[in-house]
Amino acid sequence: MKKLNVMVVGVGGQGTLLTSRIIGKTALNMGLDVKLSEVHGMAQRGGSVVTFVRMGEDIAEPVVEEGYADILISFEKLEAKRYAHFLKKDGIIIVNDCEIKPMPVVIGLDSYPDGIIEGLSKDHKVYLIDGAKKSMELGNPKVLNSVVLGLAAKYIGFNKEDWIKVIEETVPPKTIEINKKAFSIGYGE
Repeated sequence: MKKLNVMVVGVGGQGTLLTSRIIGKTALNMGLDVKLSEVHGMAQRGGSVVTFVRMGEDIAEPVVEEGYADILISFEKLEAKRYAHFLKKDGIIIVNDCEIKPMPVVIGLDSYPDGIIEGLSKDHKVYLIDGAKKSMELGNPKVLNSVVLGLAAKYIGFNKEDWIKVIEETVPPKTIEINKKAFSIGYGE
């Protein structure tokens, strides 16, 4: 792998930071140089959370510039729209089919946009997954990030076993098995 730029976006509490750490650790285990950068914003209040994971042979900068991301992983549709300009022309978007209304929408000053996925699909290859539904079927909505990561892992690369090993080392011990199941569901098994 020469270089891969991954951007992970979501709303506070969706597991954006944990997901980026799992991606970074998996790449490190494969012998790649990895740089991570996190922008927390108002994460604890449901605000936007953005992380960059850059991996490859020799990575100097931790931040992905606009127009250079290979993969955008989004845990919420509006966040995918908000950050799609970071993607390369041939970049892909993995998006959780979820709407979390920002404060201006909640208080009635704005409306949640329609047609986000259709709009994104005009310029990019979009892979949609209902991580919330799949995680609820497992009985734990907190593992939606592992469901979405499972789908994204197919496009990032590495063997499934390499991802599972890092999940086992990274998530809280009592959640290892459910996170592995969630990852496998997203991965397509």
